[in-house]
Amino acid sequence: MFNEYNPLEKKMFQVMDNDGKIINKKWMPKIDNEKLVAIYKDMLFARLADLQIVSYQRQGRIFTYPPNYGQEAIAAAAGALIKENDWMVPAFREMGTMLAKGVTLKELFLYFMGYEDGSAFKNAKNTLPISVPISSQLLHAAGLGYAVKYNKEDKVVFGFVGDGGTSEGDFHEAVNFAGVWKVPVIFIIQNNQYGISTPTRMQTASESLAIKSVAYGVKGIQVDGNDFFAMYKALEESVIACRNGEGPVLIEAVTYRKGAHTTSDDPTKYRTKEEEEAWEATDPLKRLKAYLNSKKLWKEDDEEKIIPQYKEEIDRQFIEAENYGPYPVEDIFKYLYAEMPDDLKAQQLEHERFLQWKSSRVK
Repeated sequence: MFNEYNPLEKKMFQVMDNDGKIINKKWMPKIDNEKLVAIYKDMLFARLADLQIVSYQRQGRIFTYPPNYGQEAIAAAAGALIKENDWMVPAFREMGTMLAKGVTLKELFLYFMGYEDGSAFKNAKNTLPISVPISSQLLHAAGLGYAVKYNKEDKVVFGFVGDGGTSEGDFHEAVNFAGVWKVPVIFIIQNNQYGISTPTRMQTASESLAIKSVAYGVKGIQVDGNDFFAMYKALEESVIACRNGEGPVLIEAVTYRKGAHTTSDDPTKYRTKEEEEAWEATDPLKRLKAYLNSKKLWKEDDEEKIIPQYKEEIDRQFIEAENYGPYPVEDIFKYLYAEMPDDLKAQQLEHERFLQWKSSRVK
């Protein structure tokens, strides 16, 4: 695959078209029907959760949130392949993979409400916290890959970043060292066309983001990120390469952020309705559903039945998070260092005295 779709050849890897028809049978992954339907359901759940979170934010019930809307195929494919012992190194737009790894929706709600417990991920082994600083997490991914190789463990590291992250120095350092060390890391670039409001063409003069793999001597491929089958197959081959000691791999997943960069953003200021309508034809859920319909594996009736159930479950977990209780004052201080230094302890005591004084004045 990596030879046939060498980034220098300027070919994008696709398996199905926008109508859900298979156009590349050679690379069609082998997924049984039951699993495929379950994956579509997971994608649908993630989309509904995403839309409802934006609604919660507009109601003032949650803080700033970065929508996943339109990018579900990437996260779903990674979620279907990542194993319990593999490492997940997220950015902040990988809800589907995080849920598949064992992170609960309630924990994600807590994170975006500002609770440290929202990063605990108690049932998600080997999952790093959400990383808002751009590309810094990829250095962690490369380091984890080095540790995996050094300890001779059968693990793969899944590292995520956006297209804007490829313009950061941390991206280049991470891929460079991963290539030197030949570590089992898959760098997944979610190229959703914009780094906040900056289009990809204004970030790099490279013909693609996948072509950057050539400079570092690592495997690379550009994939239609809204084609679930293409994403699954590319990741499946990448996992095999990493487990065989042939990593790392750089994947450019070409997608489109249908929502805003975050709920603080207004995409109408920098992109047109015509552009949005053109990308609408590539919607990942519509394409996979069209395939399932053609195989008589899915009906609209099925969707109408489960959507209310999903919305009810999303609301249930949100209400649990909303009623979590007051934010513990000590959490502001205790997560900065493994062992709190004396000056920070002094700051905590001073802050607690201030809160006591403030409370006594109110009374």
